[in-house]
Amino acid sequence: MIRNFCKYDILTCNVILQSFSGCAMAGIDIIIADDEPHIVRALSFVFERAGYAVETASDGVEVLRKIKETKPRIVFLDLIMPKMTGDEVCRTLKRDERFKDIHIVILTCKGQELDREQSISSGANTFITKPFSPKEVLTMVKIILGNSSA
Repeated sequence: MIRNFCKYDILTCNVILQSFSGCAMAGIDIIIADDEPHIVRALSFVFERAGYAVETASDGVEVLRKIKETKPRIVFLDLIMPKMTGDEVCRTLKRDERFKDIHIVILTCKGQELDREQSISSGANTFITKPFSPKEVLTMVKIILGNSSA
């Protein structure tokens, strides 16, 4: 199920983004952060096959570093990840002016109303529960990126 949300700002974890150095690398459309390798592989395959440049991460700290390096247009975050949760990563990004425009998709097996509400207050744009349809997720990405022919 895919749900779109309004954007909100909540303060946490800004120090992590400030601690990274380096300039953004061009060309990355999507980052997928999930500690389940089969989810990362499946989404990477679908997006790369459609012509998108994809980067992956397996924990919250790694995804923040890669976001800083690549400044993607969309980030998929699992709620339950090592080192930092998806909500913590989301709040960190939405607090930083450089990353407020990144579309955040929460991808999780936690589909309770409380989980959705926490993601809204963290600044997530979209909430998808597992299992999901890769075709629907690709269609959503094409709409967000404004490229129905990718």
